[in-house]
Amino acid sequence: MQLTGAEIVIRCLQEENVEYVFGYPGGSVLYIYDELFKQDKFKHVLVRHEQAAVHAADAYSRSSSKIGVCMVTSGPGVTNAVTGIATAHMDSIPIVIISGQVPTPYIGQDAFQECDTVGITRPCVKHNFLVKDVKDLALTLKKAFYIAKTGRPGPVLVDIPKDVTMHKCEFEYPPTISMRSYNPIVKPQDGQVKKALKLLLEAKRPMIYTGGGIILSDAAEQLVKLARTLGFPVTNTLMGLGGYPSTDRQFVGMLGMHGTYEANMAMQHCDVLIAIGARFDDRVIGNPEHFGSIARKIIHIDIDPSSIAKRVDVDVPIVGHLPDVLGELQLLLEQSGEKPDAGALAAWWAQINEWRGRKSLKYTQGKELIMPQYVVETLYEITGGDAFVTSDVGQHQMWAAQYYKFDKPRRWINSGGLGTMGVGLPYAMGVRFANPDATVACITGEASIQMNIQELSTAKQFRLPIKIINLNNRYLGMVRQWQEMFHGNRYAESYVDALPDFVKLAESYGHVGMRIERPADVEPALREAFTKHKDDLVFMDFLTDQTANVYPMIAAGKGLSEMILAEDL
Repeated sequence: MQLTGAEIVIRCLQEENVEYVFGYPGGSVLYIYDELFKQDKFKHVLVRHEQAAVHAADAYSRSSSKIGVCMVTSGPGVTNAVTGIATAHMDSIPIVIISGQVPTPYIGQDAFQECDTVGITRPCVKHNFLVKDVKDLALTLKKAFYIAKTGRPGPVLVDIPKDVTMHKCEFEYPPTISMRSYNPIVKPQDGQVKKALKLLLEAKRPMIYTGGGIILSDAAEQLVKLARTLGFPVTNTLMGLGGYPSTDRQFVGMLGMHGTYEANMAMQHCDVLIAIGARFDDRVIGNPEHFGSIARKIIHIDIDPSSIAKRVDVDVPIVGHLPDVLGELQLLLEQSGEKPDAGALAAWWAQINEWRGRKSLKYTQGKELIMPQYVVETLYEITGGDAFVTSDVGQHQMWAAQYYKFDKPRRWINSGGLGTMGVGLPYAMGVRFANPDATVACITGEASIQMNIQELSTAKQFRLPIKIINLNNRYLGMVRQWQEMFHGNRYAESYVDALPDFVKLAESYGHVGMRIERPADVEPALREAFTKHKDDLVFMDFLTDQTANVYPMIAAGKGLSEMILAEDL
């Protein structure tokens, strides 16, 4: 069957059972869009900016375990998309980006809307391709989906010159793919798993530390079973929240720069640490020298061998697919009939509960000013903890992570590694497309929301009943907090002057707008948004205390046990 390159692209997407393509048309992809118009097996979502297309595809993947797909044109189309691509890359999210390119003879000639897409995106993709022959197109797209999903997942870009979309060739989509140069390790080494189990059973002060790998590999079920069998304390990174139920007694909270006192102290003082799908990054362990000042045995499990022992020395490295590794650990544990030292474990829990007694997340809600923590806690109560929550980046992101208790994986959608402001609204869109009956809340700030606020138009076109919770403190909140604590209260360009009227702005897009200024109105407003306006996008502008800071906090360069608590100020 002779098909054009454009027809082949559409057929490949259909073969991959793609449901949605998020994108924005332009000259280099018009032939593909023309073929897209002729079919009805998947839908296209027209965003208002290419960055939002990638963010939406990213969140579609994060919240569903499917591969998100987006399509942009050449030149400014793909450069607009780079921030979204880098965001997905830092958090290991599997998406496929199809970008248009100028015709093959024009490449390198500074043609209209030409840029070196492969060169520009190389540092922030798992892999990328430039297809110069239509005969290579189907196989390349098959490779793209395979690479994006397997091993340590990530974004893969396929750059297609316009003339390639016009040329014809025989179409055949391979049912399977095998690449000699790419064979991720899935099965762990039995000897290493046995060593790990021995350490865990000998531990007096054990700790389970998990990251985004638990979510991405769908290993939450195996983690919960193993943790409950062992009876060990569990902590999650920002990206790992929901991998272990936050309401469970064994969960000691998120760790790291804004983690709980008990999580950070237990992480610092444990004698055996098992790290699962996490990478000991700077926001998690703080100063590596401080972290290494207390001797401990470390077991590190990850699908990506380059992530193991990258920042800390490891005693038992295990490379493999997390569900398989945890399943094997569980099986060996059950077969052995052995149990951890009950007396030592009881003493360890007594110490952890003493640390818990510091109540490091305590705050006071008065009658005059709305505390942002209170808004998040009330949102949790009203949604029963069952919403999909997206966030932008800043103080509001940390409060969402601290005060919304995630009991299920893939419910917490945020930019962890890159820390990208502007993701919240397009993330909420992607989540809603992947989960059409779900309750979706976007927790944001007045600065972040404006970076992709044009997507209120997309939300209107597709009637997405997202609830936007804008914690409006009229500052670049996290910037202000650091300026207050480390820069002598010199608030250089952190005050947000000349804000729009968000209520009128939301209404101008055809949505419902609310302004909430008193603590007594927080709960009624949220209830109204989620009941009376269940089927509407509601923009709730909460005017919050401008002086509220995120605590606990670990200053840059400090160690896990060198926390700043609100009660110490």
